[in-house]
Amino acid sequence: MNIALLIAGGSGNRMGQDIPKQFMHVDNCPIIIHTMLAFQRHPDISAIAVVCLKGWETVLQSYANQFNVTKLKWIFPGGDTGMESIHNGIYGLKEAGCDDEDLVLIHDAVRPLLNQDIISSNIAICKAYGYAITGIKCREAILESEDGFTTNTSIPRDKLIRTQTPQTFRLGNIIQVHEEAKLKGITNSVASCTLIAEVGGRDMHIVPGSEKNIKITTVEDLEILKALMHTNKENWLK
Repeated sequence: MNIALLIAGGSGNRMGQDIPKQFMHVDNCPIIIHTMLAFQRHPDISAIAVVCLKGWETVLQSYANQFNVTKLKWIFPGGDTGMESIHNGIYGLKEAGCDDEDLVLIHDAVRPLLNQDIISSNIAICKAYGYAITGIKCREAILESEDGFTTNTSIPRDKLIRTQTPQTFRLGNIIQVHEEAKLKGITNSVASCTLIAEVGGRDMHIVPGSEKNIKITTVEDLEILKALMHTNKENWLK
């Protein structure tokens, strides 16, 4: 099975709104449903699981029913951190009877503009190599600052990758990474890819991402999302 595991356990404090950002509406549809529909449409996705902010499970299921997200099979409780939410999701899948060889596409619930090619590439690369990380090469000049106000150090961008999601693994492999993290006392890595790097001993293969595959974190991101959703490529562009 190929399972999409959406991480929606955060409260979205940085957005500063009255409801969690994943449940905010764009074009009369919650952001998380836009994201779920990307996986719903993909023929190789067998099921969808969501790690949901506590107290919003019924709302999520109701929206899934309303928008005919028939692949939603499991809802797991969110954690206090992103790493804990992912932990709850992968162990929840294991307890639900999923196989160690099943592929799990771990994806931010607030990345709704995920395209079908990225999903397909994640599945193909994970099947071939075991660890697939969506990312794009860094185009900006990068500076390092200790205080956020001054700098005198640059970082070469040629080797830098800006990671996105999905990040895709066999279920048994990503559970093993979390088990090793427990032994090493790693409790709050910011993403699956950083956790794997901290644990060590595994090569991750890069899947080309997209500048449109943005994560909605701020009100400005929400404005960009709306613009992207209503923009079509000009016919004359190659």
